[in-house]
Amino acid sequence: MITLAIAFAAAAFGYLQTRGFVRRRLAYVDAVHTGAAPVVAGVAAAALAMPVVALLPLVGGGTALLFGAAVGAGVSAGSRASRQRRITA
Repeated sequence: MITLAIAFAAAAFGYLQTRGFVRRRLAYVDAVHTGAAPVVAGVAAAALAMPVVALLPLVGGGTALLFGAAVGAGVSAGSRASRQRRITA
């Protein structure tokens, strides 16, 4: 039960931080609005998280994969929100 809570907390943190960063800092960067940007960000986040979760006792590879998926979803949501904000402004 604690393992699931840690995994979902890491995923929520990754999603919220990434979405906010993309909305604030990368709104006018064209590369973040491509279809490959969420995939690249998610794979990179999962790859960077793998060595970290290997050292921690309660989490495993699934946590790193969930974190990577959440980061990818955050990039996609942040990109969509920044595009909508640019259109309406």
